[in-house]
Amino acid sequence: MIGKIRTGLALAWMVAASLVLVPLQLISMKTGLWPETVILKIWHRAMLWALGMRVHVVGEMVKTRPLMIAANHISWTDIMALGSRFDVTFIAKSELNGWPIFGFLSRLQRTVFIERERKRKSGDQASEIARRLAGGDAMVLFAEGSTGDGNLLLPFKSTLFGAASMAIAEGAAEHVVIQPVSIAYTRIHGLPLGRQHRPIASWIGDMDLVPHVGQLLAEGGLDVEIRFGEPIDFSAKSSRKEATRLMEERVREMMLQSLAEPHPAR
Repeated sequence: MIGKIRTGLALAWMVAASLVLVPLQLISMKTGLWPETVILKIWHRAMLWALGMRVHVVGEMVKTRPLMIAANHISWTDIMALGSRFDVTFIAKSELNGWPIFGFLSRLQRTVFIERERKRKSGDQASEIARRLAGGDAMVLFAEGSTGDGNLLLPFKSTLFGAASMAIAEGAAEHVVIQPVSIAYTRIHGLPLGRQHRPIASWIGDMDLVPHVGQLLAEGGLDVEIRFGEPIDFSAKSSRKEATRLMEERVREMMLQSLAEPHPAR
């Protein structure tokens, strides 16, 4: 009963906040009266409040541009956790663009949707990412290409770093800074999440979205830790495979550190 009441109240809050903030975001995108990320940050924070999710940050996002952030991916809530604190835009699979509600919200975030199976299309999309990077946008790349269970890191895909190479090849930038970021769900109601219960936060593969949203709304009380690592400078002479290996290594190390030594509960 408590879970149902909490879910109802949380959904009401999410709808009310969206009805106010989404029109403001549309106005921002059309007029430029204020930075687009201002409303986005408020919206993400409102959604996290409804979910009962707390975000802890270790380290800092570098100020150097062009900047690509290479992160692991566990759930759709990763976007809210990052978007609530930082001025970033996202790179996502094209399937998300067609989803009801989430596709629309992703477009409000100015997400770049990629289709890896269509080479001609993916070239245009990589060019768009390169243009965004050169324009000063901090682009978040979920480098595993899929979501994990929150316990293990999936192999990073070097092909996803092609936009950094293209930004340099097209003359849009002389170099791109790539910074590793780890995301880890560490506590629930103040208690450390063990290996068995950590997948509560994860949204994997063909899992239905609506039941997962309902589960998180009913449960609440999750803590997520975002760690920023040491960036690398990617240039025309850099190896994409080596950059991928370094990013995967650093994200894995930070993720395991968060799981072993989670940020103190508040």
